[in-house]
Amino acid sequence: MTQKTPEPKKRSNLRDVAKAAGVSVATVSRVLNEPTVVKKETLEKVQTAIAELKFVPSAAARAINSGRTRFVGALVPTLDNAIFARFLAALERKLSDHQLSLIVATTEASLEIEAEKAKSLLDIGAEGLIITGITHSPAFHELIERASLPTIVTSFFNPENPLPTIGYDNAAAAQLALKHLVELGHRDIAVVHGPVNDNDRTRARLTGLKAFPFDGKLSTFETEISHQGGADAAKHLGNLSTRPTAILCLSDVVALGVLLGLQAQNIIVPDQISMVGVDDLPTSSVTVPPLTSVHLPVSQMGERAADALANWITSHQAPKSEELFTQLVVRNSTKRC
Repeated sequence: MTQKTPEPKKRSNLRDVAKAAGVSVATVSRVLNEPTVVKKETLEKVQTAIAELKFVPSAAARAINSGRTRFVGALVPTLDNAIFARFLAALERKLSDHQLSLIVATTEASLEIEAEKAKSLLDIGAEGLIITGITHSPAFHELIERASLPTIVTSFFNPENPLPTIGYDNAAAAQLALKHLVELGHRDIAVVHGPVNDNDRTRARLTGLKAFPFDGKLSTFETEISHQGGADAAKHLGNLSTRPTAILCLSDVVALGVLLGLQAQNIIVPDQISMVGVDDLPTSSVTVPPLTSVHLPVSQMGERAADALANWITSHQAPKSEELFTQLVVRNSTKRC
């Protein structure tokens, strides 16, 4: 005998709760959105009805009644890089303290895709945006301005930027790494970095290196921001007739690839070549040898960005830009030349 599948129970709604509690739908809405303004006796009746009916408020209905969706969007280039994972974890954790939810979208480092994803987030009711870097398309800026959407820039500090920035000085971060190598006596340094066309943070770091007072040789090698990109750079540098005495990687993801690539060629770090990175990813402290790197305060950045955006949404007043400071973490991948 075929057993019938039980019919799903009808989900309770605001009207059901109001009827069970003997109050209006508007009163139930106030209990859900502004319980402090409801009389204690009425509040208890509505809460009892909610519990008995196992009522779960609909986000869409709540948005209609309160005028708020209580979610914000974050646009990041990729989720493959651990630095964005750390940032987003801190961002979401802090947003929850403000009763805000987070929706993440990736842009593949494309300004066109970023504008499209921003529009999609706005269409479904995002109350604000967190974005990466200061370079964005005219379409993106037009969308933000037209919607008067609170939007905060991260991973970059520039108080002159039209949108508030919460981040660090990328040029100064790169200079910290270079200064360390110069102080160790290195005068032939190779800089390995990701593509410059679609990454304003990389461009700022390279600008910082060029501005640093250095009378030695500073050569650059562009590759993709991946372990394979770093390994490719290591193969190129290892085959040079005169190898640099040190390699400065503008990303720890690339640095790990370089380190493994050098080891595959039996080039010993730091005995034969020193290495320093920028990011200070968790893996950087457990590589062999542990990687000297510039620590970027990405978790702190996520928390500050969450607070700033939440306050902007409620106060309708844009925050000021805030600079977070980087620091060099010296490990065993560098030695005196």
